[in-house]
Amino acid sequence: MLTEEQIDLVLKAERDLWKIPETGFREVKSSKYMADIFEQLGYEVHLAGDIPGFYSDFDTGLPGPTVAIIAELDALLIPKHPDADPDTGAVHACGHHAQGAMLIGVAAAIKNEGATDGLCGKVRFISVPAEELIEISYREELRSQGVIEYLGGKMEFVRRGIFDGVDMSILIHPSGLPAGKMLAVTHGDNGSVAKHAIFHGVASHAGGNPMGGINALYAATNALNAANAIRETFSDGDKIRFHPIITEGGSIVNTIPDRVVVESYVRGATVDALRTYNRKLNRAFAASAAAIGARLTLCDRVGFYPLNNDWGMNDVMKESMEELFGENCVHVSKGRGGASTDMGDLSTMMPVVQAISTGCCGGAHSETFRVGDAKKVCVDTAECTLIAIRKLLENNGSRGKQIIENFHPLYKTKEDYFRESKEFIFDIDAVTYNSDGTVTLKYMQ
Repeated sequence: MLTEEQIDLVLKAERDLWKIPETGFREVKSSKYMADIFEQLGYEVHLAGDIPGFYSDFDTGLPGPTVAIIAELDALLIPKHPDADPDTGAVHACGHHAQGAMLIGVAAAIKNEGATDGLCGKVRFISVPAEELIEISYREELRSQGVIEYLGGKMEFVRRGIFDGVDMSILIHPSGLPAGKMLAVTHGDNGSVAKHAIFHGVASHAGGNPMGGINALYAATNALNAANAIRETFSDGDKIRFHPIITEGGSIVNTIPDRVVVESYVRGATVDALRTYNRKLNRAFAASAAAIGARLTLCDRVGFYPLNNDWGMNDVMKESMEELFGENCVHVSKGRGGASTDMGDLSTMMPVVQAISTGCCGGAHSETFRVGDAKKVCVDTAECTLIAIRKLLENNGSRGKQIIENFHPLYKTKEDYFRESKEFIFDIDAVTYNSDGTVTLKYMQ
C-alpha cells in the first residue's frame, strides 16, 4: 500500500495536473510533469516520440503476463468552467488528471519493499494522450502532416508499438457513484465514427441576388432535419447516438454561405450497428445537399470501437476494491453506457477493464465538474490497482493466464485491426451532377 509520503505525492500531483489542462496531442506540459516524476521514482521513461505521452516498465524478473496500467493526459474545452485555462478554455472536466495522479501512486508503491513478493511478469505504466475525440480539424492537420494516423491516443500508441507485448489493460475512470459505492464495473460503452461533413454552395449577395447563390447553410440544415427524420428507425438495442454541431456556418450575414461544416459522432453498441447507421446518415446528408444543388464532402474517420469490458477483469477489480472497503462497495452493471472511449479499441485485441471510481462532483464534461474527494479518486484507486496487479500476477500469474486463455479477441493482431478499421476512414465527394441531368450519390466506400 502507499506510504504517507507517497499519498502526499499523489495528492500534490492531482492538484498540479488540474492546473495544466491541455487537449489531445497538445499535452506537452502534463506529459513532462508525469515523465519527470517517473524518472525521479527511478523508472526509465520511453517517450512516444513526436506526440505527448510515454511508458515505463516494472519487471519482476520472472516470466509471466504483462499488465498495462493506463492513465489519460488530455482535458476538454469548457471555457465557462471556473477553473478553465483563460487562454485556451481547457479544463480537466472529465478527471483525466486524477488518473495521472493514480498512476504515479501505483508506480511509487509497487517499488515498496515486499510489494511484489511472489509476483511474476511485468507492469507497464502508460501515460497516453488524446482520449477525448475533440478538435478533429486539428487532428486532421496532424494526420495530413504524417504525425499521427489515428485520432485517438491509444490506437496511435498501438501503431507505434507501445502496447506490443501487453497482455491485458486496466484503467480506472473518475466519476460520481451512488452513495456507499467506491467502484463500478460495467459491460462497456458505445463505439463511434467521427464525422466531418463539408457542404459546398455558391456565394452570392444575400439581399441583391439570393437567386444566384446556393446556400450551404440550408443544405446543412436540410441534412440535420433529414437525420432527425430517421431517428425513429434507430433500434433501441443498438444504442445509436447522433449529436451534430455546426462548426462553420457562414462568414458574413449579407452573403449566401458557400461553405458550412458539420461535425458529429455516430455512436453505437456494435461494429455492425455503426456500419449500418453511419451509411443511413451519410445517405441523408448526401440527398439533402443534392436537393438544393449543393455539393458535399464526407470525411469519416474511425472513432472508437465499442468497449467490451472483460468480465474476468471486472471480477478482479471488484474483489480488489472489496478487500479495501468490504462487500457491497462495488456497483455491478450489465448495461452499456452511451459514451465512447478508445479503451474499446484495445478491448478488440486483449482483455481490458475500464472501471469507474467515485469521488467527483458535478456533471462530467460540464462547467460544474470537479474532484470532491481526491483521496477516493486517486489514492483508493491506486491501492485497488495494486491489489488487482497482485491478483493477476501471483501464483505464477495463474489468474492472469486464465483470463488471457478465456479471452476471444475480435482481432488477433494489431495488423488485423488496422486493416478492418480502414472501412471507416474515407474522404468522398458525395454528390456528383452528371451531364445528362442526373445526380449520383456516394455515401460509403
